[in-house]
Amino acid sequence: MPTPAEKMVTEQLLPHGVTDERVLDAMRSLPREEFLSGGARRHAYEDRALAIECGQTISQPLVVALMTQSVNPQPDDVVLEVGTGSGYAAAVISRCCREVVSVERHAALADRARAILAELGYDNVEVRVGDGAAGAPDRAPYGGISVTAAAEGEPPRVLLDQLAPGAALVCPVRRPGGEDLMRFRNGREETVVPVRFVPLVAEDDEA
Repeated sequence: MPTPAEKMVTEQLLPHGVTDERVLDAMRSLPREEFLSGGARRHAYEDRALAIECGQTISQPLVVALMTQSVNPQPDDVVLEVGTGSGYAAAVISRCCREVVSVERHAALADRARAILAELGYDNVEVRVGDGAAGAPDRAPYGGISVTAAAEGEPPRVLLDQLAPGAALVCPVRRPGGEDLMRFRNGREETVVPVRFVPLVAEDDEA
């Protein structure tokens, strides 16, 4: 009998364009419930976003898979994630690259994600507390950037500037026509899928 994770891959990911075997293998093996707490754990493998602490969410499995596949991290890459949240997406990405630098503005979320990742043995994820909209320039350039909150109109220029040549930034973008997951690479953009994310907040926005 298939495990809940295997069923998730078969029913939610494969039929909707997730073809990267590294991403599929990561999501088969990851215990998604460990990144949730309380009653949310029993819904871990359902095809929907779930609430976590600090008013944030863990994205539905398909969105996590499509974001990682669109970033297309390579084995020697260091990838930047903006918005650690539960830590689940960072764990998925970390299975596909050398290291993930993940920045979270809520210290409580960062601490919890850091502890869960350490407990599960994901030692190639560095979780930082800070303004994710500013990136982490000390480790740039990155082989890919994944932004897990919606930017208004365009992703922050400072993040695009931290990409290595030829690398992709994947970010939800809110425009008058709606909100879509977008992939930015080599000065071009493409739409991946319609989505709904919490807003990307920069420290300047809160001043």
